[in-house]
Amino acid sequence: MVKRILDATASDFEKMDRATLLESVRLAEGRTVCAEVVAVSVPLVDGVTNAETAAACGADLISLNGYDVQHPMVMGAPGKASLALADLPIPSDFPLGLGASISDVKRLVGRPVGTKLDCVPPERRDEFGGRAATADNARRAVELGADFLWLAGNPGTGASTQLIAQGVAEVAGAVGDQVIIIAGKMHGAGLGRADVVSEEAIRRYAEAGADIIVVPAPGTVPGATLEYTKDLVEAIHAAGPLAMTGMGTSQEGAEVETVRQIAMMSKMTGADILHIGDAGFSGIALPENIIAFSIAVRGQRHTYRRMALSLRR
Repeated sequence: MVKRILDATASDFEKMDRATLLESVRLAEGRTVCAEVVAVSVPLVDGVTNAETAAACGADLISLNGYDVQHPMVMGAPGKASLALADLPIPSDFPLGLGASISDVKRLVGRPVGTKLDCVPPERRDEFGGRAATADNARRAVELGADFLWLAGNPGTGASTQLIAQGVAEVAGAVGDQVIIIAGKMHGAGLGRADVVSEEAIRRYAEAGADIIVVPAPGTVPGATLEYTKDLVEAIHAAGPLAMTGMGTSQEGAEVETVRQIAMMSKMTGADILHIGDAGFSGIALPENIIAFSIAVRGQRHTYRRMALSLRR
């Protein structure tokens, strides 16, 4: 019997494959929290990775941003490679996390962990290296332990709907039976509000092989009302995938009350996963906001349970 993600422990997650994890999220009925962190930012709290801090604040899923699958690095994690530090103004024993795999992060947090891949124009793939949405990078991410791959576009990448749909198709063809594929943007990524998401984009992402499709959380981009986002979520469900609302407009660093309002409106849309972004300070939402976000959508009981569950369970 598949456990709801609300009830799953570290040992449960170790046994879950792609299909089981998707069903576990579906069974939680809109009470799954995904927290994004920047893998290469100096951790907000010394001595732990941002992924560990987000997990400790109640996140069920951890999404790494800026993680290069060809040159892995998770700041704050124990590293497996060395770097000449003579010219860098940091202590020689600082945990740069060079060589840290996604599996290493999963062992630290006891939760499913995935990474973003940017859907950039073909002529920019070399520039983005191990962060570009290619079949080879997708295979490498799976080798490194990814539970999901989020195909999107950070600001300045030029990731259009067409590029994301093409990226989903390429990655799904390479690893679609091994890993969950998330598709979509929570902001314009520099292309403007007209190129965020639409029902046409949803259809294209679903047909290309996406398991989860992302839409902006209500109140996060201009014009993203509750009704607007709810209609998009319903279109996603009609197409087959799960839906995730995304907060990626730095409001994860706003006051707690704003974060609560966005969390509640996101749940009202009927989304299966509620995402909180990485732009608080130093590559992570403010810890108190992750906790408030979680409590708003599932109460103190489930939030504190997720925060307290031991990695030994």
